[in-house]
Amino acid sequence: MAKKPAAAANSMDIHGIAPYKPKKNEEYMNEAQREHFKKILQAWKHELMEEVDRTMSHMKDEAANFPDPADRATQEEEFALELRTRDRERKLIKKIDQTLDLLENDDYGFCDQCGIEIGIRRLEARPTATLCIDCKTLDEIKEKQLVG
Repeated sequence: MAKKPAAAANSMDIHGIAPYKPKKNEEYMNEAQREHFKKILQAWKHELMEEVDRTMSHMKDEAANFPDPADRATQEEEFALELRTRDRERKLIKKIDQTLDLLENDDYGFCDQCGIEIGIRRLEARPTATLCIDCKTLDEIKEKQLVG
């Protein structure tokens, strides 16, 4: 049997962390699972913080007072787009911090609405999820009905 290339083997990693492999009959959200998700959340937050630093450096390095108004407008538009992206990431960092608090308080991994297990695979796909798939689906249906 041929070995997979390193890039292919890591394609399923979540922020550089391999997916969790549950053991038979293990308790949901045990210490190993909580530690796994803590690592994912911390790695994700670290990546976002690095991106903030890169943006700040980029904006300082690239800031110029172009004599041509079109060039100046293009640069301002690029900066505005970058800042909007960083603002969304800032909100995501806040949500990651809230999720880390849930982990510390042993409230992580259970649906906020119905209390059932959210599930390991769903949490790996969306580590900040607070609703099980059924409640999230109902939420989205209700939102569609309200918004149209």
